[in-house]
Amino acid sequence: MPELPEVETVRRGLTPHMTSRVVRDVRVRVPALRWPIPADLSECIRGEAVHQVWRRGKYLLIEFSSGWMLIHLGMSGSLRWVDPQVPVRKHDHLDLVFDHGLVRLHDPRRFGAVLWHDRSAGPVDSHPLLAKLGLEPLSATAEQIGHHLYAGTRERRSSIKTVLLAGELVVGAGNIYACESLFRAQIHPATRAGRISRARYQRLAVAVRDTLSDALARGGSTLKDFVSSDGASGYFQIDALVYGREGLTCRRCHGTIRRVVQQQRASFYCPGCQH
Repeated sequence: MPELPEVETVRRGLTPHMTSRVVRDVRVRVPALRWPIPADLSECIRGEAVHQVWRRGKYLLIEFSSGWMLIHLGMSGSLRWVDPQVPVRKHDHLDLVFDHGLVRLHDPRRFGAVLWHDRSAGPVDSHPLLAKLGLEPLSATAEQIGHHLYAGTRERRSSIKTVLLAGELVVGAGNIYACESLFRAQIHPATRAGRISRARYQRLAVAVRDTLSDALARGGSTLKDFVSSDGASGYFQIDALVYGREGLTCRRCHGTIRRVVQQQRASFYCPGCQH
């Protein structure tokens, strides 16, 4: 599933193509995604210029005068800038057509979403899918994140890995990046969130920011389907310290990386480094 670094990579790639450009047409081939693409989407944005392309957590927000398109890439989606002459492939569900090219949504598993939030409904942050999202780790400071994690977990009995994946306190630490951040912070993924000290949360906050920044610099991670807006793969997974390395040697202590399943998600960790 594309996570924060992957979605931010797409946002940065699309921004120069879309900002201040007018949508000339909207072509919906398959409206039945995770939620149906709004039937009046074309009426909402055809002839309108894109103000900006934002990101909130794993959602892309394309802003127009009348409102915002919310796009989630689901498990297998990609959003690419392509030449109008590029043939349509199977699972190409949506095109946003501009004078100089088009943005094409490709989603084989159809778990993604394309929604509309009208400006008359209030700020886009009030949308039900966005309203409960946590801090943005690339814009908040490590001090803010550490304090927020500590304050928000005092009564939590769930594991710190579960808390990170939930995204209610801080967004963006999906499975790969949660595993890597916890390794960097030397915290076992099964540690009860309410038992972690303020100092250790501060260390984790730094690790989350550093991990996501490193992933963004490598274009995100491509395990199966993800490609950026120009079709390039991400390479962060090549340098992962624990994720996907079960049975291999820890690069820090030379112990053996282990794997455990938490709420149907694989967690990778080093028992010698993480306590």
